[in-house]
Amino acid sequence: MQTVFITGVSSGLGYGLAKVYLERGVCVYGCSRREPSDLVEQGLRFASVDLGIGEAGMQPVSELLSEAGSLDLVVLNAAKLGQIRDMSETPLHDLRETMEINVFANKWLLDLAFLEGRQVGQVVAISSGASQSGSRGWNGYSLSKATLNMLVKLYAGEQTDTHFCSLAPGLVDTAMQDYLTGLPEDERYQPLQILKDAKGTDRMPDGDTCARGLVEIFPELRALPSGEYADIRKLSRT
Repeated sequence: MQTVFITGVSSGLGYGLAKVYLERGVCVYGCSRREPSDLVEQGLRFASVDLGIGEAGMQPVSELLSEAGSLDLVVLNAAKLGQIRDMSETPLHDLRETMEINVFANKWLLDLAFLEGRQVGQVVAISSGASQSGSRGWNGYSLSKATLNMLVKLYAGEQTDTHFCSLAPGLVDTAMQDYLTGLPEDERYQPLQILKDAKGTDRMPDGDTCARGLVEIFPELRALPSGEYADIRKLSRT
């Protein structure tokens, strides 16, 4: 039986991925702050963890994965957006929290995944086009996702038996988008209008719809060099 581990399974894309894999009979391990009780009833092996508290959050995940054996796929999905504002107006404590969740937590999550020589077939870190664009206002989110891309590349050079990829999944209609599209118009932050226009259209599918597409794409990522960043909107599919 295939075994996957997904972070951020209580809502959005992570919830959608866990749901799809469970429907397909996959053994799914997941973590998030809130428990998705319906998924647990369907067989999700779950640990409640706050990724923002640093290494203090390691124990629940360590206990969860201790029973997993080898992992076919790890999806690092959990993330924090932060407030849209200029970098000069962003306090350091907010940047630290964003980096803790989006980067440093993924470092120790990967270390736990590979603990004691556990075999991991594939790692997909959910990145963002913001890691490349550097759009004004996306401060800590852009910074952390760009760093996540490099974290993945570095691990790819160490864990050569595992395929790594940082993947930007495109626009996904989640609570993050509810916040972004609810912001007032501001000419300083140009992507906001693009998001508002895409909301409620096929250009911004919900988490479940996006997840169903991603589970088909994940195996195809293995054709890319390990450690690479990819944007789903730019992948050529045959």
